[in-house]
Amino acid sequence: MKLRSHIVLFMAVCLLSSCAVRDDYIAVSGYAQGGIYTVKLNLRGADGKKVGMSPEAIKAGIDSIITLVDTTFSGYNKASVLSRWNAGEEVSFNGIFRELYGFSYDLYSRSGGAFNVAAGPLFDLWGFGFTSDSLQRDPDALRKQEEAVRQVLPTVEMPSLQQLESGVSHPRLNFNAVAQGFTCDLVAGWLGSLGVKDMLVDIGEIFCQGFNPSHKPWSVGIDRPVDGNNTPGADLDGIWQADGGAYGVVTSGNYRKFYIRDGKKYAHTIDPRTGWPVTHNLLSATIIARNATIADAYATYCMVIGLDAAKEFISSEEGVEAYLIYDDEGTMREWRSEGFSLR
Repeated sequence: MKLRSHIVLFMAVCLLSSCAVRDDYIAVSGYAQGGIYTVKLNLRGADGKKVGMSPEAIKAGIDSIITLVDTTFSGYNKASVLSRWNAGEEVSFNGIFRELYGFSYDLYSRSGGAFNVAAGPLFDLWGFGFTSDSLQRDPDALRKQEEAVRQVLPTVEMPSLQQLESGVSHPRLNFNAVAQGFTCDLVAGWLGSLGVKDMLVDIGEIFCQGFNPSHKPWSVGIDRPVDGNNTPGADLDGIWQADGGAYGVVTSGNYRKFYIRDGKKYAHTIDPRTGWPVTHNLLSATIIARNATIADAYATYCMVIGLDAAKEFISSEEGVEAYLIYDDEGTMREWRSEGFSLR
């Protein structure tokens, strides 16, 4: 799974132990998808009653969801559904695989192929996938990259779920562009079923709802997309302010996952339509949507299509807000949609 943490949580710390409401907040953490997850939640639900589950049981439930995602979508877990599928095995797709593939296929169709989870071979080719036989590690192959891309590109068309399950097509898949956001939503949905209203789920991407321990809406910092800014929160461009509603918050950018070869930067955002890493001036895209799956996918999509097309897309998409940071002839500038709350 990808580790793409471009955002950092800002939560006021409660210093007054006598505050009963604040005392109902807990934080649980663990390992997930190559990094560490953190979930902060209020044990007292909307009806004023406490959630009937211990913090230990809540953590166990979250861990079980993360394990389910890992055994389904991980390209590094050789026993996962995805790994076995990519190895050419016949597998049975579970419910969450069907759900996420269906979502991805819909966006693939609407985007003209700019969002494509069947582009796994291209990510492998450029050194950002699951295999080690990449152009990044093979200078001789890099000099032949045009031919390599030309050969791979016809294999990355994304079939429908029905075609996939019928065996008509067997593309090599990579869900890194959307799996972390999807995991956030699975965890948030389960917590909601327990009666949790106030929560922040951080699994590299973020879902937040309700209020923090200071009874203020959650805030999320947006990192400046400067090459080498690898520590979330060390250099911020701004802070997004929630309003108490339920939101997915995801930033995608090309300032942490890239390499330099022969003086040229190769970023991890690959345009599935061309087979090449993007070279436009959009540095990062922060998306606010009704859930983290949408935010995750749209952030990747915006990074593929570039600044002008991303502006047009966001302006036409109801319920989605964005903060785009781009390079203007050496000067970093920002564009935000009308409903993006920044401070």
